[in-house]
Amino acid sequence: MGESAGHCLLARDGWFARNGPVKSMNDIAGQPFAGDAIVLRGVNLSLGRGNARIHILRDIDLHIGRGEAVGMLGPSGSGKSTLLMVMTGLERPDAGSVVVAGEELRRLDEDRLARFRGRNIGIVFQAFHLIPTMTALENVAVPLELAGASDALARAERELAAVGLKRRLHHYPAELSGGEQQRVALARALAPNPAIIVADEPTGNLDESTGRDIIELLFRGHHERNTTLVLVTHDPALAGRCDRVLHIRSGQIAPSLPSRACGGEATDVSSPTCGEG
Repeated sequence: MGESAGHCLLARDGWFARNGPVKSMNDIAGQPFAGDAIVLRGVNLSLGRGNARIHILRDIDLHIGRGEAVGMLGPSGSGKSTLLMVMTGLERPDAGSVVVAGEELRRLDEDRLARFRGRNIGIVFQAFHLIPTMTALENVAVPLELAGASDALARAERELAAVGLKRRLHHYPAELSGGEQQRVALARALAPNPAIIVADEPTGNLDESTGRDIIELLFRGHHERNTTLVLVTHDPALAGRCDRVLHIRSGQIAPSLPSRACGGEATDVSSPTCGEG
């Protein structure tokens, strides 16, 4: 994805108010789609042309519940990041249905899809995708301003304070460390209080200690706001913190048991039941 596209698509970040999370700008409670946040049926996607065409996703069927945390594990090239892009509408599948927060994405043109994504989905990428000519405060305020929030700067300031950047509001991305940049990106993703947060290797560019801090903030946002969380990672221990772990192999999903069912470790359905020999 191009950097300019990333800037437009990624703006949104969270804030943990002193008195607890505020009501979501896109509260889906009580709506007909409240049971399933994401539903994929028969999704196929190929990229390239001619002899170079590669089948990336194969007959994907997936239901992710509202408020559920799902980890996606798989080797490089397995299709896990592409699957994440399909869920957010950043990639269009060749065939199949993608329903997010009750909306069939194939029915939306690019403008409507961008507006839908801004209201419903917060995205955190490995590469941060901050706007270099804007301060941390301005970066976090962008999605709020696009949503028409009259208090965008005040809310952005609270979000940044919540991720430990109260003293870095007016610094530009080049003046921030990698960990600080990812905190800004996380704050931006959560700021509009989206129903769904997706994170693609959010610690991939960070050292181990900084990465742990980012993950704690990510899961805190998930738990306090009851968002649906989809996390792509290479780390089985990290994926095991989710409610369920999906193993992606050659563009297909190997179903998994809930990750907490076996002491927090991800377990394939095809594996023996917990406690059996």
